[in-house]
Amino acid sequence: MRDIIKIIRPHQWVKNVFVFLPLFFGQRLLEAELLTNTIIVFIAFSFAASSIYCFNDVIDVEADRKHPVKSKRPVASGAVSCTMAYAMMFAMIALSMATLTLLNSIPTSTVGVILGYWLLNLAYCWRLKQYAIIDVCIIAFGFVLRILAGSTATGIVASHWLVMMTFLLTLFLSFAKRRDDVLRMMKTGEAPRQNTSRYNLTFINQAITITGSVTLVCYIMYTVSPNVIASFGTPYIYLTSGYVILGLLRYIQLAVVDEKSGDPTKVMLHDHFTQLIVATWIITFLVIIYV
Repeated sequence: MRDIIKIIRPHQWVKNVFVFLPLFFGQRLLEAELLTNTIIVFIAFSFAASSIYCFNDVIDVEADRKHPVKSKRPVASGAVSCTMAYAMMFAMIALSMATLTLLNSIPTSTVGVILGYWLLNLAYCWRLKQYAIIDVCIIAFGFVLRILAGSTATGIVASHWLVMMTFLLTLFLSFAKRRDDVLRMMKTGEAPRQNTSRYNLTFINQAITITGSVTLVCYIMYTVSPNVIASFGTPYIYLTSGYVILGLLRYIQLAVVDEKSGDPTKVMLHDHFTQLIVATWIITFLVIIYV
């Protein structure tokens, strides 16, 4: 049972909190019905993501066995068979669709977004992740789909600012993650991924700098936008920009100085400084727009 739980990677479900962003930025976080719908979508999206993890471990089994860390995954280590992994894959997507029936009325668009995410990531695992740049763009677009899932389930339209910032931030994190692969390739002489040879340290460092800078500029423009100020009824949103600057700098420090950018989820779950920055940003934002 432990290996079965391990293959669905519940610790990665933290990524799906992005479905709550339309509710959060739409200033309707305290509406019980909408919050319940978003929680249901969060669970459904988590099951769909777990389905992809199962499929990915089967597709990557040979490559994972050569990796010092990934070789401990249940399928790569032999603890879970490929047949069982496939069974878990279909069970997870079935659970995802079943969870959506808990909604008062199931929006067709929500089902479409989650199934679209599932199909896109099947293609990603099977072939698309072999192409440099395309791979990180698909990962970033997956987070945009999380935003859209939360939006369709609540009827709250996700602003173009929210979509752009989500894509840019997760693109930044994806490039930082690829940096870990490049460092491993430089140390061992063997590319951990088929597309890693199409990256090098100079390119990755510049990509991180560009995406981090554009993300920050986009966020600052968002906070001073007249439409955003009018929507929130306060001119003080710009005060949260400091946390974004600190968060980006901290992650660059972890990636470049500490060389610990291989798993953004683990960084979020274990780096106390990052947790403090995110928590303080959330609290400040809540105070500004809700109090």
